[in-house]
Amino acid sequence: MRIRLDPWPVDTQGGQLSLAPVPSAELIDVETPRWAAIAPKELPRRLTRVYVVDGKPRMEARLLIEDDSGVSSFAGYGAFVAGAVNLCPHGTRPALLESVKAMRVLAHGPDMTVDMARLSPRSPHTGRLEYTPSAFREDHTAAPAAHIQSLMLQAEQELSHGLASAVPFDEMDSREPLVSLTLQDGTLRGKNRGGAVVGCVKTIGAMYLGPDRMGLLTTMKPGERTPILHLKYGNNQFPRFTWYVRLCDAPLHLHPLAGVMRLEMYAPDESDFLPPIVRAVAALSGTLLCRLGSLPHKDARAPQNLIPTAALEHAMGRALGDARLVQRRIRAHITAELGPLVA
Repeated sequence: MRIRLDPWPVDTQGGQLSLAPVPSAELIDVETPRWAAIAPKELPRRLTRVYVVDGKPRMEARLLIEDDSGVSSFAGYGAFVAGAVNLCPHGTRPALLESVKAMRVLAHGPDMTVDMARLSPRSPHTGRLEYTPSAFREDHTAAPAAHIQSLMLQAEQELSHGLASAVPFDEMDSREPLVSLTLQDGTLRGKNRGGAVVGCVKTIGAMYLGPDRMGLLTTMKPGERTPILHLKYGNNQFPRFTWYVRLCDAPLHLHPLAGVMRLEMYAPDESDFLPPIVRAVAALSGTLLCRLGSLPHKDARAPQNLIPTAALEHAMGRALGDARLVQRRIRAHITAELGPLVA
């Protein structure tokens, strides 16, 4: 019997490796038919900005509400934040935080008349909490949290593409140089807005490669990558360009896929055109991610949880504020404003 450890701590939901097969996925070689490791290239001088983008949602209170016309629904006070770390990939300037600002919403069911909720503090130094009404379509207990999550993903998407260079998806399009690149934490979601946005999938939960190709992931050296593949999954709804990169060697006690990350970029439905920017991003991805990867003594999710991502997570937590204090404010507000109407 051979035993290997999953790289991430046991209190991390799902771990880093689940390796569930995806039988409906369709993979096509678009860069080269030769399945072999590709060495990393140096970062081009024209690439002057790399943004690391992440988001965080939070339910702050579950509610049952009723408007003046008698319509009722499940609801929730919630907040979300999507922010970015602005890096110089060549190390010529300090990193900067951008757009790390919490937005608060009162998520509620359809066909309701709901006013903005303003929660005034007892102390003027702690600021006012304002929850903007936002309606979801289907009224059920999980809907408020799902709606807040979707608003966060939308904000994350808009921020990611607004910061990145454009990617041409037609041979007739102009060839914009790769000047600005966005690394987005997790899989790519939503509509393709045409930006040079890379989804950094930290966990290998879905195994798209067959047994004949899996072996390459275990033998790659740090910085090396697989060739680019055109991937369709989810009943062919989600076309992506994807490739795997190794960020560090796997210690003997860990699973041999430890230190491997899957990257993806948006792709057209047809696989007959590989945009030059996608090829350029894949070429530099090993060099860039090895520089940004965290270390085990600093982050239990190393190296996949990038150093800028960890810094951004802390900044987003500060922007949201202490959850216990916010919940206390909500209870005090309802008690003070509604008084005997609260059961």
